Amino acid sequence: MSKILPTENQDWGFWGTMREHAAEAWPIAFTAIHNATSTDPVAHAMDMLRSALTRRGTRATGAPRKPREGTKQEVVLAMLRRPEGATVAQIAEATGWAQHTVRGFFAGLKKRQGITVEIAERIRQVGPNKQGAKGSYTVYRVAE
Repeated sequence: MSKILPTENQDWGFWGTMREHAAEAWPIAFTAIHNATSTDPVAHAMDMLRSALTRRGTRATGAPRKPREGTKQEVVLAMLRRPEGATVAQIAEATGWAQHTVRGFFAGLKKRQGITVEIAERIRQVGPNKQGAKGSYTVYRVAE
């Protein structure tokens, strides 16, 4: 076994030794932790991991999530729930997202939260005295 570098924590013997000496340091550290605390460090680490994994909120599988307050998601959903709905351009401006990101967000709403976004109205600006395809837009709304 090679020599372990000096550490910041002499009692447990592992702080500052982790780089190329990790293989030698971890067994020493776990033994020192066990001796200092009278607990099994591996069992303690496993208990902490299990606790962290089971602490998640209980939500029925497939049930829609409630958006956090003050998020861009909340802003977009509020815009889509308005009676007049919202266009991709309006949502992109409100959130700072690119237009393709807004459309991807719509797909994610359906897939992850079960919220369907429907087309409320398509405005086509084609023909004489119109702006052409660049002036066309679609109004979206949450399907109720």
